[in-house]
This record gives sequence, structure tokens and C-alpha cells, in this order.
Amino acid sequence: MAKKKAWGGRFGGETDRFVEEFTASIPFDVLLYRHDIAGSVAHARMLGKRGILPKAEAERIVKGLVAIRGEIESGKFPFDLSDEDIHMAIERRLIRRIGPVGGKLHTGRSRNDQVATDLRLYLREEIDEILELLAGIEETVVSRAEELFGIVLPGYTHLQRAQPILFSHYLLAYREMFARDADRFLEARRRVNVSPLGAGALAGSTFPLDRAFTARALGMDGVCENSIDAVSDRDFAADFLYACAVTMMHLSRLAEEMVYWSSSEFRFLSLPDALCTGSSIMPQKKNPDVAELIRGKTGRAYGNLTNLLTLMKGLPLAYNRDMQEDKEPVFDSARTVKDCLIGANLLLRGMEVNEERMRAACDDGFLTATDLADYLARKGVPFRKAHEITGKIVRHCEERGARLKDLSLKELRAFSKAIGEDVRSAISLTNSVRLRKTRGGTGAQAVRDRLSSLRKK
Repeated sequence: MAKKKAWGGRFGGETDRFVEEFTASIPFDVLLYRHDIAGSVAHARMLGKRGILPKAEAERIVKGLVAIRGEIESGKFPFDLSDEDIHMAIERRLIRRIGPVGGKLHTGRSRNDQVATDLRLYLREEIDEILELLAGIEETVVSRAEELFGIVLPGYTHLQRAQPILFSHYLLAYREMFARDADRFLEARRRVNVSPLGAGALAGSTFPLDRAFTARALGMDGVCENSIDAVSDRDFAADFLYACAVTMMHLSRLAEEMVYWSSSEFRFLSLPDALCTGSSIMPQKKNPDVAELIRGKTGRAYGNLTNLLTLMKGLPLAYNRDMQEDKEPVFDSARTVKDCLIGANLLLRGMEVNEERMRAACDDGFLTATDLADYLARKGVPFRKAHEITGKIVRHCEERGARLKDLSLKELRAFSKAIGEDVRSAISLTNSVRLRKTRGGTGAQAVRDRLSSLRKK
């Protein structure tokens, strides 16, 4: 026999089985059970405090909810697809455990404000976990930048060798990205941490609810000030998904470089065996699967953000059943970002750096060409002319298969009489890095200063 629906009074027949299966969200919103129970406990206690329910009944409801939480966590809870969602599953079980008084829990509440509250509580928890993981990867980046200080590698633009930089400076670029990611999640958390409870279906309640009480009981900073907006708003979820998408973009860029730099063509890095896999046919292969999967999973985060924005773009106020589709993209992005932060942190901690290969790559290119142009400019040559002279010198080297440092002083002076004996130090890798002393630059002192300020924080 089919279970009676909580909303079944209006209907004369049973719900079609296809409709039950098509509309049910309990296969995925079961993740919200703790948050649903927390919201219900706060609501029940408020009902008792305000005298809307006798305090004894409110406490019976609270005890029943706590027992149901234990049932779910022990795997003994009897889930049924006909319950539709986690909210109705818990309410139905509550009534079965404590009798008709359990049906009073929904006094002054709708599933519309209930689910909005649950999702906010879930996101607050997920954001806190993500912030902890971001703090961990920031610490790894700073520690490795300190450990590997002094190593020089080619900096790239357009994936072409550009100028020599400290490897520590390169690592700290990702620290800045992860710090911005944390800021975005903190801002998303601020907007998440507001209570919709008491908004009802869309118009508020005829009962004398104490919305501030339930907000405080749930550790929220305040209440949503418009009941229509409270149940129809999913901006906070979009904020979260946007923060996830940007974080994944940063992780993907890091993963991309690890894939490149651990290849035989670069050999700048060696990734830990424990984070790589082999080939079923080629015995020599060591594939950077963790980095590749981080790169690949970025598309999921982008898709989830687009999913929610598309879902919400045409919805009239207030709640619409379409909004049931908000949860799976949120759940997926939360899981994806956390897993990828863990994987990226392991890669950063375990990678080995090939200092000799990095320095050789610096020597093979013309990475100090800008330094030569700057040298000429300091000698009084207009920079645009200095740029032209240096370009001709580089072409001369390419035609002869030579490097800048291979040219004799006589050869260099053939391009400009402003070049003197001191040109050697001007175009050395060591000086090229050392002289970039500007705040935020790759010079050793600038990088030391940044590391010091980060440690003080």
C-alpha cells in the first residue's frame, strides 16, 4: 500500500510511480540530514520558547530528532523513495517514533524555508573545510619556497622562455592565488550564514515566531529580511560555485605546469611515484594522473556554475520545483574542490626539483636579453634603440648557434660602442635575478621580504 503524502489531502488518487521516482530528491539530498535535523531542533526549541507548542512537546520532538540522527548515522534508518526528500523522510520517521506530536514540528514552517536553511548550513560547513584545505596548501607553498630558495628557472610568457626567475617566486605566485580563493570563500560564507527560517512558503507566518532565536541557535549572523527572497534566493550557492570554479582554474594551471615540467622534454620536476601510474603496454611510462585529473575535473566546476545560473535565470518568484536541481551541482563542486586541493597539496609536497636542468634551460635561451637592453639604456641609449640593438644581437646568435654569453666583447661592440667590459655582469643569470629588487619582483631580497611577511601573518 502506498504511503500517504503529507500534502495528500488535496488529491483524490495515488501519485504515479514514475512521478515519485522523477521528483524524488532523497537519493542525493540525504547528504543534508545533519543540517536538516539541526534546523528542526532549533525550530522546535523556538516553538517551545514562544509557547506555540508546550515545552514538553518541543523537547519530545528534539529528543526524537536526536535519536533519528543516530539511526541515520548507524545505517538503521528505513529510507523510502516515497518520502520524496530528506525533510519528509525525517518528519515521517519522527511521527512514527513519538506519535502525532511529531506532526507539530512543521508548525510555522514550510519545506521552502527548510531546504534553504539546510543548504546554507551545508555550505557553511563545506566552506570551512575548504578554507582549512586552502590554508594547508598555502603553508606547503610557503614552506617549499623557503626550502628551495635560490633555485633559478626560466620564466615564461606565451610558453616561450622569457626571463630568469627564482623558483620560490614562481611558487609564491600560487600562494597569492590561493589567498584570493580563501577571500572569495570567506565572502561567500558571509552571505551563506543568514537564516531563512520563518519565511514560510513565501509570505512569512501567522505564528509569533522568533526568527532571531533560531538564527542564533544555528550560529547564523542574522535573518533574511524578505520572505519572498529568503525562499527563492540561490545567489549564495552561485557565489560558492563561482569560488569553486576559480579555485579549480588555479589548481588546473598548477597541474598543467606539473604535467609539462615532469615530461622528458622539460625534466624540471619529478613527481612522486605514489601519485603517478604506469601504462598497461609501455613499461617505461610514469603518467602524472593526479595532475591530469585535477586539470580534467575543472570542467565539472565550470559546468556546475553554469548549471545553477541557467537553472535560476528564468524562474519567477518565489520557490519553484526546478530549484530542487540546485543541490547536485553544489554537492559535486564541494567534493571536487576538496579532493583536488588534497591532491595538489600532495603533489607540491612530494615533487622533486631538478635544479641543474632548470639552470641549463636558462642558459640555453636568451633570457637576459632584456637585461642587455636595460644595460644599454643605463649607458644613455634610448630604450627603443637599445631594444633594437639587442634584437639584432639575438638574431646574430641564432644564426651562429651561439648564446649571449658566448659572444666576445669585440662581437658585442660591433653592434654598439656603448657596450663595455661591464656587460658580462649585466647579462649574467645571477645578476639578472638579483637586480630585480622592486617590491613583488623576483629579486632575492624581494622574495625574502615576502616570505618574511607571510610568516609573520
